[in-house]
Amino acid sequence: MSTRGLPLLLVLILLTAAPARAQNAGEARVLSGDTFAIGETVIRLYGVDAPEPRQTCKRDGVLWRCGAEATGALRGIIGTRPVRCEEWDRDRYGRVVSVCHVGEVDLGAAMVATGMALAYAKFSEAYGEREAAAKAAGRGMWAGRFVAPWDWRRGERLE
Repeated sequence: MSTRGLPLLLVLILLTAAPARAQNAGEARVLSGDTFAIGETVIRLYGVDAPEPRQTCKRDGVLWRCGAEATGALRGIIGTRPVRCEEWDRDRYGRVVSVCHVGEVDLGAAMVATGMALAYAKFSEAYGEREAAAKAAGRGMWAGRFVAPWDWRRGERLE
């Protein structure tokens, strides 16, 4: 190749390269079952929706604080280990929507697999199989009755 074609080749490479996604990493302060902060950055897990902190569910006919339990579940998965996140989007509240990991553990996948979050199919189909397995095994919220978090936020409650 002649050196005359080199500038064109460089332009083509730059135009076709995938944009780098912003990264966040560090100690997490858990706010709910699908949201935490790293420093001043508030991060929402991509593709999942956990019950709200004040939300209740029913198990064996008894109300239980599934939202608080989901928050505790995420806190337990993270522990004191650093979290690293790859930004996918920003939501209407300005939160960074990210796929996040502790070591090799995908936090969204872990929350859905334990039944403490639902796959948010409106935004992603990444965790559908894990949700089906959690439902079949009766894990977490699937052990009883609940209102999907997106419906709970709109005011729907268990009778």
